[in-house]
Amino acid sequence: MRDLGVGFRYLLKGQRWVARHGKQYGFGLVPGLIALVLYAAALVALALWGEDFVAWATPFADDWSSPWLGLFRGFLTAVLFALALLLSVLTFTAVTLLIGQPFYENLSEKVDRDVSPDGTAPESGLPLIRELWISARDSLRIVVRAGVWAVLLFGLGFIPVVGQTAVPVIGFLVTGFFLTEELTAVAMQRRRVELRDRLALLRSRKTLVWGFGTPLAVAFLVPFVAVFLMPGAVAGATLMARELLGEETVEDGDEELSPQLSSGSPVPGR
Repeated sequence: MRDLGVGFRYLLKGQRWVARHGKQYGFGLVPGLIALVLYAAALVALALWGEDFVAWATPFADDWSSPWLGLFRGFLTAVLFALALLLSVLTFTAVTLLIGQPFYENLSEKVDRDVSPDGTAPESGLPLIRELWISARDSLRIVVRAGVWAVLLFGLGFIPVVGQTAVPVIGFLVTGFFLTEELTAVAMQRRRVELRDRLALLRSRKTLVWGFGTPLAVAFLVPFVAVFLMPGAVAGATLMARELLGEETVEDGDEELSPQLSSGSPVPGR
């Protein structure tokens, strides 16, 4: 359980880091603002025309008598909008990171340089277009996994008692895990750590991941809040990635940290 607190501290450390580096924070806000506008436009469009879409998708119900037709289509419209909101939370980070790849790559690299004992940061050596392709491919794989979980948890939500108690908690833990994967990917892709190895590494420290990602999942329910937390989340995820990979970290220029990984040796393929 100690890792829960450690994960949360990394989240706070990331926010403190961007607070001390205002220029990096300002640049880091741009991708989130762009993504927020896109998501807001999509959700507004769904709110305006979602009922028409449901009516188009259920022609078999056209002849149903009142009030069953209205109740049926109203329920489906509410379900559609609820799913859209859930997917927005699950995919907002992936889309924002994809839009802001150059911004967050630069931010993560500066964090690495700031806390590295020798002042250097790992580099992938890949061209930008190649990095964007890898990021988009891996993000799509994560979104598919998250989508499967979203549908499963949504279905379980109809189970009495369990659906109103355990399922929401599990949902936040799952969302926190995938958020953390997306955020740590910025630093780990520069180290050429493949998606499979990243997932294995995160699963080996689940409580650390939950301590970092679950509070973010709660905060990211409000996309406007997510925009302002995203730069610090990337910074904190970079610091946490260094621990997961067993890299030495110097904080505030004088305190050396030599993380002890409960998972054993560093991830293969580095």
